[in-house]
Amino acid sequence: MNHSAISRTIRNFRQDDMQLLGDLYTAVSSRANAVFWWVGNEENWNNVYCAFENGRMVAKGQVGVINSVPPGRSPDSRHSIYLNLKTLPERETDAELLEQIYACLVDRAYELKSTLSPEYGTNLCLGNDASEKENSSFFIEKGFIHLNSLFRMNRNLSEPISDFELDKEFDFSCWDMAAPSEEDEYLKIESEVWPDTPLGKDRLAQYKGNTLWTSMVVRKEGAVAGGLMAWKEEDTGVIEDVFVREPWRKRGLAKYLLTEALRYLKSNNLKNTYLMVLTSNQSALSLYESVGFYPVSEEIRYFIEMN
Repeated sequence: MNHSAISRTIRNFRQDDMQLLGDLYTAVSSRANAVFWWVGNEENWNNVYCAFENGRMVAKGQVGVINSVPPGRSPDSRHSIYLNLKTLPERETDAELLEQIYACLVDRAYELKSTLSPEYGTNLCLGNDASEKENSSFFIEKGFIHLNSLFRMNRNLSEPISDFELDKEFDFSCWDMAAPSEEDEYLKIESEVWPDTPLGKDRLAQYKGNTLWTSMVVRKEGAVAGGLMAWKEEDTGVIEDVFVREPWRKRGLAKYLLTEALRYLKSNNLKNTYLMVLTSNQSALSLYESVGFYPVSEEIRYFIEMN
């Protein structure tokens, strides 16, 4: 069939598209582990572009700022804007369809870039499951190059959760970061741990907006020594931003925090949880495996520089 001859409409996502979006998601997810972004709340829909043909949603693209570098960091630091573009499985090689959505995403990405500090450069990135070779090939032809690879690691919450004791010099608590000054404190620590991929206020706000969101920290004499965040997505738990600061590493803090997060998610009747970890980070892989996580898929990330 000559798809270019079919009447096609491309526009931002709307509320009455929800059923068609569900149909597209079902089709895309029929291929195991495909990375498919959900559209989020209505305020995010100007970042979501959909293609329609004959009453069907045949493709959806989405773009968003993932990491924004705060002032005062290394001049080599870079903001990160990510995109996600998916079509119906039978349209994965439809270059014209992909090009049209991609053009919308790039235009929007440059609009988002204009809101970021010009002190730093910006990368345009995407992440695909290792099995999504056709989709990745489209972006490689656009000049995207390999950035890194991550394992998704799952944990069955019905399995036993071991007990780990915290040294008496440390205090554990949940931290809701209710005040802007507390958010600033957290983001300063977070960018110290991950200077190349700092979270930024917008991304932190997105995390805090998730169902069952919580932040757990371990402190010593008031100073944050380590932390993580956890929340619910659909019927699955998510653990993110696991860190221990340099002076307090190899003291069992990460393992303690992880087990507390597992108990929290299990107490809210979730059956499974997952986290993401760089495939090259052997120490983190060993840590997560020690508390019952196991790798289930690999996500490969690519990028180009936005000039």
